[in-house]
Amino acid sequence: MLYSSYRYSQWDGTQQIFDVDAGDLMDQLSDELLKQGDVMQALRELFRKGMQNREGMQLTGLRELMERLKNQRRQQLQQHNMDSVVDDLKERLEQILKTEREGIDRRLAQAQEQMDQSSPDQSSEERAQQEGLYRMLEQRSQRNREKLDALPDGLSGQIQGLMEYDFIDPEAQQMFQELLDLLKSQMAQNISQQMQQQIQGMSPEEMAAMAEMMRQLNQMMRDKMAGREPDFDGFMQQFGSMFGPNPPQSFDELLERLKEQLAQMQSMLESMSPEARGQLEEALNAALDPALRREMAQFASMMEQLMPMDELRRQYPFLGDDSLTMERAMEMMGQFQDLDQLEQALQEAMRTGNLDDVDPDKLAELLGEDARQAWEQMDKLRQMLKDAGYITGDDKLELTARGMRRIGQKALREVFAQLKKDRLGGHEVDSRGAGGDLLGDTKPYEFGDPFQLDLQATVKNAILRNGPQVPVRISPQDFEIYRNEHMTRSATAVLLDQSRSMGLFNNFQAAKKVTMALYALIRSQYPRDSLFVIGFSDYAREIKEQDLTKVNWNAWVSGTNLHHALMLARKKLADEKGGSRQILLITDGEPTAHLEGDKAYFSYPPSFRTELETMKEVKRCTQEGIVINTFMLENNYQLVNFIDRMTRMNRGRAFYSSSENLGQYVLVDYLSNRKKRVSA
Repeated sequence: MLYSSYRYSQWDGTQQIFDVDAGDLMDQLSDELLKQGDVMQALRELFRKGMQNREGMQLTGLRELMERLKNQRRQQLQQHNMDSVVDDLKERLEQILKTEREGIDRRLAQAQEQMDQSSPDQSSEERAQQEGLYRMLEQRSQRNREKLDALPDGLSGQIQGLMEYDFIDPEAQQMFQELLDLLKSQMAQNISQQMQQQIQGMSPEEMAAMAEMMRQLNQMMRDKMAGREPDFDGFMQQFGSMFGPNPPQSFDELLERLKEQLAQMQSMLESMSPEARGQLEEALNAALDPALRREMAQFASMMEQLMPMDELRRQYPFLGDDSLTMERAMEMMGQFQDLDQLEQALQEAMRTGNLDDVDPDKLAELLGEDARQAWEQMDKLRQMLKDAGYITGDDKLELTARGMRRIGQKALREVFAQLKKDRLGGHEVDSRGAGGDLLGDTKPYEFGDPFQLDLQATVKNAILRNGPQVPVRISPQDFEIYRNEHMTRSATAVLLDQSRSMGLFNNFQAAKKVTMALYALIRSQYPRDSLFVIGFSDYAREIKEQDLTKVNWNAWVSGTNLHHALMLARKKLADEKGGSRQILLITDGEPTAHLEGDKAYFSYPPSFRTELETMKEVKRCTQEGIVINTFMLENNYQLVNFIDRMTRMNRGRAFYSSSENLGQYVLVDYLSNRKKRVSA
């Protein structure tokens, strides 16, 4: 018994998660190339859906990355409750008040204990002084309790009251200062992350400097709105340190950063219930001194006019129960903004096929290292195709001749995959004739045959006739010659219906794939044959091999001008001397247009004149020995009736098919006409 061993290890980002070669990639692109007719659009679809390699491993596509982004956002929204930010602030205030009350009681108890433990030797004067201090503490404590009891219920009222309150307990005072710093820092985050860190523990002088910075920033915004040039350089020389180690380099860049920062706060506020939002806004304003609060309000108002934030400021529907602190809520708003921006970049990449605007670092940060790996793999695919010689170009990608051959070879494999290996379907036929390659068997010589003598068989015949003797006497009746494969040269014109119905009923892609397969078949096995492709809708035109992948059905103009297509095919085949000539017509509808001079005339239902002119061209093809074989993708009465009359006149053949088995019928018919068995 054989055993296989496998080793598993933790993902460290270095393992090769997906491996594919350029040939496999081109094969997977081929259907989209035939459908879209454009390399960039085909790559876009590949990036959107992803792909599989030969081992069945799936490359993550843009659509899957989008779903992962949405799931991550949905999970956060279903887990948390944004209104709990206000609840968290209330709990902090309650803890501050509780700590202060307990501190008051503790301070009084300590003072009473000190009095009780005073020395008996203490003088009356010292004792009176100690009692006086205790009464002062008692009075202050009473006043503080009254102030605490008189605090309003709302967040902002309590904050404003405590800002004017003289704390007795140092721990409560420190807790309140931390709460103020938190509220101030969240307001400062509207300007920059660096300022959010600097504002904590600011002195009144430093707070005044920030208010001056906001005043000058607002003045620059007023200048911009009035059409004047803001003094950006002077502003940055004075306040550049507030914007971190990588400050903005222009006023427009500054506005973009301010827009992103302000949108985070706005998103958090709009994601709350109206009651919670009002309480938080009042609390944030209460934490600022009046001058800074006034400048902040003007800043927010002018930002809405200069840089509307509709695409960034979003209301997120939080549905969960888990509570959030303000720090965590703002962090989540930043993460949601990153998710939204990344989602927009992925949507644009899905639309254009261009991955340049997708930030791989953000992918790794938000979705994990495997998402970055998938992006890098997708980004390499385009260069892989170029290096293999399948496509060329930079901004405008084009198929090379090698790329077109690869598509044709894949189409050929697909349409032959279901053919039965019998005389009708097999494309290798044991034909004998006067020309072509030698076959393995022989025949007695007849007058007029090429004298390709099989010497061994000839000597054997002479010995069998005369018996063993030396020398062996050979006569003409002993001659045995090799048989030859009878090769015929064929010229074929494929008439490819490009009318609107071919696209609407999903028939065109299959017809185009079969045409590509015919090209691959002829180029690889019958290079002496000729193949022309003529597309037709309102008019007919020849389609060159290099343009075949780009053609599409005509979505704008009505008409099935078979008359013009037959006329053009007859002229092309007239130049092919010798061998058989045939037309393969692939259509899903009766002719509805014809030529009069150089102008096409359309009529639906088909007019008598259109059918008459088309049948005249069928007759001309018949007189010139051109066989018309028709492959109908629909079996409606009008089409069947017309094709029946055309086939009886031309003595060709007609097949009803569908987009699924069209390739079998077309290629079987081509090959069965390509060779015929000739008795010798």
